[in-house]
Amino acid sequence: MSSQIGGLSAAAAAAQLAPWPDPAAPIVAPEYEERLERARRLMRAAGADALLITAGASLRYFSGISWGPSERLVALLVTARGEPIVICPAFEAASLEHLLAITAEPRLWEEHESPYALVAAALDERGCASLALDPAASYAVFEALRASLPDAAIVSGTPIVDGCRMCKSPAELALMRQATAMTLKAQRLAAGLLHEGITTTELKWFFDRAHRALGADSGSTFCIVQFGAATSHPHGLPGEQRLRSGDVVLIDTGCSVQGYNSDITRTYVYGPANAEQIRIWNLEKAAQQAAFDAVRPGATCESVDAAARRVLEAAGLGPGYQTPGLPHRTGHGCGLSVHESPYLVRAERRLLEPGMCCSDEPMIVIPDRFGVRLEDHFYVTPEGAAWFTSPSPAIDEPFAP
Repeated sequence: MSSQIGGLSAAAAAAQLAPWPDPAAPIVAPEYEERLERARRLMRAAGADALLITAGASLRYFSGISWGPSERLVALLVTARGEPIVICPAFEAASLEHLLAITAEPRLWEEHESPYALVAAALDERGCASLALDPAASYAVFEALRASLPDAAIVSGTPIVDGCRMCKSPAELALMRQATAMTLKAQRLAAGLLHEGITTTELKWFFDRAHRALGADSGSTFCIVQFGAATSHPHGLPGEQRLRSGDVVLIDTGCSVQGYNSDITRTYVYGPANAEQIRIWNLEKAAQQAAFDAVRPGATCESVDAAARRVLEAAGLGPGYQTPGLPHRTGHGCGLSVHESPYLVRAERRLLEPGMCCSDEPMIVIPDRFGVRLEDHFYVTPEGAAWFTSPSPAIDEPFAP
């Protein structure tokens, strides 16, 4: 048995969990102002007079307000001129004021009033004839805006939002670096805790406690723990499993630090690995490395996906999305959302730029037997790519020294 897998007591693991010693700095006011100015430039390029951002990750990105969507509209209206406007229920105003990281004008609505009338009035005051809408807004928001703005053109805000959020600043990279390092530490400790009979539920609870103890915003943002044949399903199977010797173990989890997410998967075997498990694991590692090596500014997202698939198809897997092989894209962007643009997938011709952050996870599925996914994140540099976390060296050494 590997020295990294099993043999660690719960007490010894707990002793290694403490608040992160060197936390990354928060996003500061000048960076928020730069984001708003970039949004205005992109608005002009898109021919939009205003941008409406609803509750969710983009609201936090532009204003610092961490607020989940609900039936009550909480939104930021950015226009070409003038202060941004925060639209929110009157009874929530004090709470939002504590979160707001920018200078903005509050416009409040009571429970019997329409917040969309406030949007319409603001657009009329500032002479805005077209509105770009947050791509994450619900259809209900779109319908209400269309009813309140019969003469306005409502267009997609995707080019503006993605154009701002895709390329991370040094401060954002530092927050993601901390989040990924914390999750990797939790992964390493969890591997040490394995013993025959441990359940997937026990490990999920451990990750939640570990992320909290290390200083994440909350517990795990998500946690997939699968043993044996369940690992052949990319996002697992419902129900609890107990670990047996010879099982493939797949753990995919993450946390957030000031809203910025980690998402790391490790796959290894509890007990001796057989020849087929070793062969597939080594192919997965080679495909992950091939994708990483294909990253450079100006390369298309689809070319990174294609690089991973060439490795697998040369070994007789696939082709395409067929299994045995890789049934999904090679990677996804990550930041304030666990999954966001850009996506490393066929037909995605977006060009990579410095500051873009993506997962590299070309999972191999052997149907009904096992699956192997190695997932680490990289960011694009002027020269190529850099890892946030060191990839797994070997099937019996899931963590770099």
